[in-house]
Amino acid sequence: MIHSVLVMGLLRLLSGVIELISAILILIIHDLKTAMIINAALAIVGPVILVTTMTVGLIGLAGDLSILKILLILVGVGFILIGTLS
Repeated sequence: MIHSVLVMGLLRLLSGVIELISAILILIIHDLKTAMIINAALAIVGPVILVTTMTVGLIGLAGDLSILKILLILVGVGFILIGTLS
């Protein structure tokens, strides 16, 4: 389980670094069209990191949770993705 926590933390750090680099690029480039492209790419990266970290966490907890609880978590993540992508 500690390995899962480490991977989840590293994925979140990676996500934060990507966000910071993107923000710096937007500020340096000063072009609205390019800024929109960078922002659109971030809209893809965020959910991918979310699903990946949740998957790692669920794999780490698989022995401790019932199938019903895992399904409820997956449904919750699905709702989050539907809400953010709609």
